[in-house]
Amino acid sequence: MPEQDELVLATIKKIMPYGAFCALDEYQNKEAFVHISEVAPRWIKNIHEFLHEGEHVVAKVYNLILEKNQIDLSLKRVTPSEKKAKLEMVKRTRRADKLFEVSISEAKLSPAEALVAKKKLVAKHGDLFEALEAISTSGEEALKDLKLDRGLVKALITICQKSIKQAKAQLKGLLKMQSYEANGVEIIKQALGSLAVPDTCKLTVTYLGAPRYQIDLVAPDFKTGEKALDAIVESLESKAGKNTIVSFERIKEES
Repeated sequence: MPEQDELVLATIKKIMPYGAFCALDEYQNKEAFVHISEVAPRWIKNIHEFLHEGEHVVAKVYNLILEKNQIDLSLKRVTPSEKKAKLEMVKRTRRADKLFEVSISEAKLSPAEALVAKKKLVAKHGDLFEALEAISTSGEEALKDLKLDRGLVKALITICQKSIKQAKAQLKGLLKMQSYEANGVEIIKQALGSLAVPDTCKLTVTYLGAPRYQIDLVAPDFKTGEKALDAIVESLESKAGKNTIVSFERIKEES
């Protein structure tokens, strides 16, 4: 059974004047019901204008009566961001299951062995897709201490590194450095030349004409990238000295 307020993926099976019966895709097609008052935030004259049989929808469990096996769903209580997140999660889950099935097939494991391996991966990484992403990035290190079948380890690494491309975050900014010291140019060169970023990031500094420089940083994700940018600015302010003005402004990417 789903939980109260859980977002679920449902298929519309039968439409009535007062609502629609659905099958919960993630719960063995268990039956649920959407009352017409929970379809849209406004009054509905014809429910067929909003729902179609066979349609897949994201719904929220707003009423759950376990003793009666009753599951009532709402469409109007699902926000656009919740719907987007749920569909993305479903997409990730299906892709992870498919990649795992291929790995299991190549390793020639039994269903029971596959289930044990899957539980170990989920226990360590949170969910199956996170586990496969970690394998794509770190290889065998992501499988450390799990004691998986060697054939499965080899298949997982090969398939994940081939099929899952790591997302990259690209961050840009405009750096201004102006020194009032006699050897100001040398101070700026040394400060810029000593910049360091994590091994997972790539930094490019482009001279635009005194006192401006463009900073381009490629990171595995925005959180890592923003942390690296903050460290860069702190390093420059520390090494440039009191008589050097350092300012940095992020450049927003055009959509």
